[in-house]
Amino acid sequence: MTYEDSNNYHPILLVCAIAVSIVMLWPQVAMAHIESGEAGGFLSGLSHPVSGLDHIIAMVAVGLWGAQLGMPAIWVLPVAFPMMMAFGGLLGLIGMPLPGVEVGIALSAVVLGALVLGEVRVSLALSVAIVAFFALFHGHAHGTELQEGQNAMLYSLGFVTSTGLLHASGIVIGLLHRWPSGRIVLRGAGALVVLGGLYFLWQALS
Repeated sequence: MTYEDSNNYHPILLVCAIAVSIVMLWPQVAMAHIESGEAGGFLSGLSHPVSGLDHIIAMVAVGLWGAQLGMPAIWVLPVAFPMMMAFGGLLGLIGMPLPGVEVGIALSAVVLGALVLGEVRVSLALSVAIVAFFALFHGHAHGTELQEGQNAMLYSLGFVTSTGLLHASGIVIGLLHRWPSGRIVLRGAGALVVLGGLYFLWQALS
């Protein structure tokens, strides 16, 4: 490896280090400013999206795809997803049924992973519609699993915050798209998300 080649890897290593730091720091950030008696609902909501790999890979994929698309999608998609997810969570909290939630969550990973794998470029309106549609299923799943006695508003704030952090992780990793080798890494990540989604889809349909 030449000196020039090694320099090309420095930005990639920096991006990976930042992504790891975000993941390691978010529990400490979440604990800040939570008063006694409120932590249960907030922390429960905060931990829910990261308790299932199906949620994690889909939400990170939103950030990856946004980074591939560039401005303004890089910030619009991570805003649109939590907003629609909060609406889906409300539907779950009030007991309104949504057919095929687990299938929808699995399909979100398949579709979003495929979009990252193929570096697919669509209009901003269509990209927002895609992530918003799948966000409903993720939100509904969170909403229906609120434990008795917990604060619904804090619980919702928790899972929206956690989702935003997962999107942010995807965006930071997605900055690898700036370099040719990084683009290959991202497409590989998209392929892994697709495989994970297919596995969860198989489980949901079994």
